[in-house]
Amino acid sequence: MEKTKNVTSERTEPDGGESEHHLYSIGDLAAGFGVSTRAIRFYETKGLLAPRRVGGNRVYDQRDRARLNIILRGKRLGFSLDEVSQYLVLYDADPDQATQIRHLLEKVEQTIAGLEQKQSDIRRTLAELQEIRNQCVEDLSSRDTPRRPAN
Repeated sequence: MEKTKNVTSERTEPDGGESEHHLYSIGDLAAGFGVSTRAIRFYETKGLLAPRRVGGNRVYDQRDRARLNIILRGKRLGFSLDEVSQYLVLYDADPDQATQIRHLLEKVEQTIAGLEQKQSDIRRTLAELQEIRNQCVEDLSSRDTPRRPAN
């Protein structure tokens, strides 16, 4: 089992100036999102997360945190891991390439259309379930009402 470390900072000077990048252990990341370290490792095996290793330990940066947030949001919304993976490809797209931007736009439009269809399906299903619930309440209500004896 890997040790849980506190949030650390790494200083780099890519442009001659200092910038700070927060790094997180697997334990920090798991605690921050309320998931198990096992779940994070599972997402790694599926290629959804790819942390660096420092001294044999997994080290996660802000990009990894954003990706985990997307993964967990997709899970809450009922997306498959394949769908989440496709969404992460969109997240990682390089905005400097025109061809890639067009491809990204196409994928985003497809994703929006798919989500709108799911939203429509959910609304329709909710309406049907609410109607069934109302009918059940009405049926129970009529059964609970004392009946007059027939004369």
